[in-house]
Order: sequence, then C-alpha cells, then structure tokens
Amino acid sequence: MSSSTPETLLQVNNLACERDERLLFNNLQLTVRAGEVWHIKGPNGAGKTSLLRQLAGLLPIDEGEVCLPTSQELLYIGHKLAIKDQLSANENLAWLTALTTPSTEVERYDALEKVGLRGYEESLAAQMSAGQRRRVALARLHLNPAPLWLLDEPLTAMDKQGIADEQDWFTAHLQQGGAIVLTSHQDLDMPDVKILDLAQVAEAAA
Repeated sequence: MSSSTPETLLQVNNLACERDERLLFNNLQLTVRAGEVWHIKGPNGAGKTSLLRQLAGLLPIDEGEVCLPTSQELLYIGHKLAIKDQLSANENLAWLTALTTPSTEVERYDALEKVGLRGYEESLAAQMSAGQRRRVALARLHLNPAPLWLLDEPLTAMDKQGIADEQDWFTAHLQQGGAIVLTSHQDLDMPDVKILDLAQVAEAAA
C-alpha cells in the first residue's frame, strides 16, 4: 500500500525576481512538502536572499506566484538579526516575538537554554559574540509553532557545536511535520537535503 503524499506547505509557480534592473531568476518552480528541507544555493548576487524574502512576503513578486495554505503561518529569520545592543537576550527575544507569538519570560528563558544561552538571559547583546547573538535570534525556533521555517544563512558565525545543535533542531522540526527552506554557504550534514541551485535556474531560463 502506497503512503499518502505529505502535505504541501509552499508552492511556487513561475516566480521571477528583478533587482536594480537586473533579472536574477525567472520561471522558478518549487514545491515544499512537510518533512522536507530545501537548501538554496548559488553564487553571491544570484538572488538567494531575495528569493527567501519573496517567499516570506517581504519583497514584491515581479512575476509568478507564491502559494501557502490559507491558515498557515511561517517563521522568517533573516541574515540581519535585528538584535538591539542595548537590550538583554531576554528583552531582545521578547521584542522579536511580540508581533507574532508573544511569549512569557519563563518560555523565553526555556528557549534560550535550549540554544545554549543558559546564564546569559539578562546579558546585554552588546557584550555577546556574533555566535551568541545568532543563538538569541534562533531561540525563536523554539517559541514559534509555524510549520514552515525560512532561514537566511542560519549557520553563519556558529561554531562546530552550534551547527550540530542547529541541525538537531532542524531534524526535530521535520519529524514533527514541519519544513525548512534555507540559504547557506555551508553544506548541511543531514539526510535527504533537497537542493535548489539558482545558477541552474538562471541557465535553464536563458
């Protein structure tokens, strides 16, 4: 007996993106299903961040469409973390989650512990390393129930253990029926990673 097809969490049809009068890509097709992780690759300037921002609804769509289930939420964490130096890790996390998934201090402390920042909850971001600041932003992964994660360079500034921790979080999310679309200059050490190479998309459309 064949198993049913996993739920589609994102459907992209004939998507195009133009920045500064330069066509980055067009005719892009993408179907993201529950349990899948997609790694967006391409050289600098290929449009990786622009694509992710289009998927998140933060950048206008020049052509094509991005379709999400009507009731579905998504979580977008950009390369620029929006961490404020004058706020503590706890305060930053409260600010980052306020508009979408307001959290209690107990929940934020628990999330910060999960990302390896126990004892740093009230430390100012200005006193943190780049990796610790990224962990503050990534603590949102443990507070937001959105099934679809859109992550721009989440492995940047993370040490070897931090990257391993992240991939454990990713795996747990996939096992719970979520999906991930991310950009990264590093390869993922995870099974069944699906690749979307924007250089190949551009060649096919040429």
